[in-house]
Amino acid sequence: MKKNYSRSLLFYCIIFLAISCSKIDEFGNINQNPAGNSTPVTSALLTNALSMLDQDVWDAWITDGAGLTTTCGYYCQYFAQLSYPEISNYARPNINWDKYYAGRLYDLQVIINYNTNPATAAKATIYGSNNNQVAVARILKVYLFSLLTDCYGDLPYFNALQGDNGINSFDKQEDIYKDFFQELSEAVDQFDEGNKPVGDILFNGDIDQWKKFANSLHALLALRLSNADAALGKAEFNIALGSAGGVFEAGENAQVIYLGSGQYNEVYNYFARSSLLRIGVSKTFTDWLIHYNDSRINAYASSSVGIPYGVTHNDVTNWVNANGDWARLLQGAATNSTDPLPVLTAAEIYLARAEAAQRGWTTESVTALYEQGIKESWQYWKVNNDSTFKTYMQQPGIALANNADDLQKICEQEWAAHYPNGPRGFNDWRRTGFPNLIPGPASIASSIPRRFPYGGNTYGTNPDNTNAAAERYLVNGEKDSQWGRVWWDKD
Repeated sequence: MKKNYSRSLLFYCIIFLAISCSKIDEFGNINQNPAGNSTPVTSALLTNALSMLDQDVWDAWITDGAGLTTTCGYYCQYFAQLSYPEISNYARPNINWDKYYAGRLYDLQVIINYNTNPATAAKATIYGSNNNQVAVARILKVYLFSLLTDCYGDLPYFNALQGDNGINSFDKQEDIYKDFFQELSEAVDQFDEGNKPVGDILFNGDIDQWKKFANSLHALLALRLSNADAALGKAEFNIALGSAGGVFEAGENAQVIYLGSGQYNEVYNYFARSSLLRIGVSKTFTDWLIHYNDSRINAYASSSVGIPYGVTHNDVTNWVNANGDWARLLQGAATNSTDPLPVLTAAEIYLARAEAAQRGWTTESVTALYEQGIKESWQYWKVNNDSTFKTYMQQPGIALANNADDLQKICEQEWAAHYPNGPRGFNDWRRTGFPNLIPGPASIASSIPRRFPYGGNTYGTNPDNTNAAAERYLVNGEKDSQWGRVWWDKD
């Protein structure tokens, strides 16, 4: 059974009741004072945190093609820029993390504080049992913090969100990751038989699905350590598989469901409302799909005419003018306003399990998991045909052959299955080196960026600690380099 979440006008009306609970007093302040909220509506804070998960998958509509998640999609070559391709050519980005720290992360911390403070915990139970509310908030905090640390590296974590006006040291990613695993394990164990959390528009209070979501996230984060600390990664991957509830299985997907009436698919919004289109599907990605006769191209793009990646402004402008049928994301202007967007799918988890098995981390069947993962992806995007799928899987470039090439095949399928989730595609490309991506001909560098420099706001509000962290990413004399590597990004 598919699991998903929806956003409705009713939930947004609830959120307005809690505006005072999530007020951001100063732009750029990443640490608010959770203790300052006397009567937070924790159900509304949870809904608010969940209602924007789609922006962590694809955010071009909100940022006109230059947001955190979309930029990751440029780096892993899912997307290509139109008109002014600076990001695709690796101009230094300046993307701030304020909306995470001072927004949803803060809201989640309020939920935790209100449900654990003896003076307020009893009152909080009108929105669900204390344990269930806290467990969900802890899982979502890991989800959001993992997005940030994977993009930036070291950042404020252990002492963040504690009301000290944003002046925090930056914790090392290695330590943050170890805490992620502990948080996820403890959150799964913390769920109880009490009332489900009110405002849960992800799984409608289905605790079993929350456990699967947490364990699936746990497994993906563990696999990220395949080169940095394989022993720890293997141990945590197996903990995730063996944890209560297990991981996502066939047909179980976390996805954004849009109800219409103002709650529309982000891709639909982009093509319906943007006056100047600046993003399309990269030729790198369409060529890979075409090469293998991959039916997902019919769902991933409006056509098979991918946009040249990393070329000059004049070249891409001339090319687009000559190719009016260039590949828009999903179905472009024909995208249905209520089409769902995936947050985390069973396909991704099966393929992660296949890779783990291929690496010797588990004794599961590599081939069975690999084939199931690809099939789940095809089914999710509604392109599955038994005959076509069978032919696809028999191709030498797709079928596993029990040799050294199998790892590359699995990793490339992970890259394909993550689409359009730019951060997840960027993470796995950095971790595995597959597919073999190269910069475009107009790139300012001979290699693809490996991380995001810290945004200007954190330099302004927390200069000493930001500069100290920036020194850890020194490349060719440039501190805070976008070619520096986060802890788990090893060759």
